[in-house]
Amino acid sequence: MHDIIYPGAGVIFMKVGTHAQESLEDIIKRKTKEIDEAGYALWGYGGNTCHPRTMVQPFAEIVRERGHAIHLVMQEMDSHHFAEQIRATHSSVDGLDWQQISPNINVRGSRFALKIKNLRHEAGKLQLANSRVVVGNSAGRAGSKYIQGRVDKACLEITDRAASNEAPNREIDIHLVAELAEPYAVLLKS
Repeated sequence: MHDIIYPGAGVIFMKVGTHAQESLEDIIKRKTKEIDEAGYALWGYGGNTCHPRTMVQPFAEIVRERGHAIHLVMQEMDSHHFAEQIRATHSSVDGLDWQQISPNINVRGSRFALKIKNLRHEAGKLQLANSRVVVGNSAGRAGSKYIQGRVDKACLEITDRAASNEAPNREIDIHLVAELAEPYAVLLKS
């Protein structure tokens, strides 16, 4: 993971598991097939800590201007997300102009999605103390102070040392990695 986790790199951290009554392994198989067939997949999620317009897209622009790729790094967790498997039919970058989602792409039970162009199992460690939130009201806050309680995802920049002296040194096991593709994140509707 040294090609992804290095000072200056931008990552979106997310905890993942069962989603919309589908096991993580089944989601991975489906997303891998979508990438093979369509060249990309939409990785669905919810929650405003990584809202497409106010968090992910501004974050992606900053990272891209610095010449870095943006990666989604995921930690498996025990999840009991039993939302209905309602397939999103349309996506939007801005919430105004909606495009129909290709029938080859199935994103279910989500309000938002990240556009990914690859997905792979990769074991590694993420030192949350050596990261900081880049955008939003918590900009500058150490990842280890931000990712706690109900906060399970974040737009983070990797730093070469602890983002603050008060940051607890929490190491997170990473299990899955994907590279994001433009437009990085979209809003969804059915």
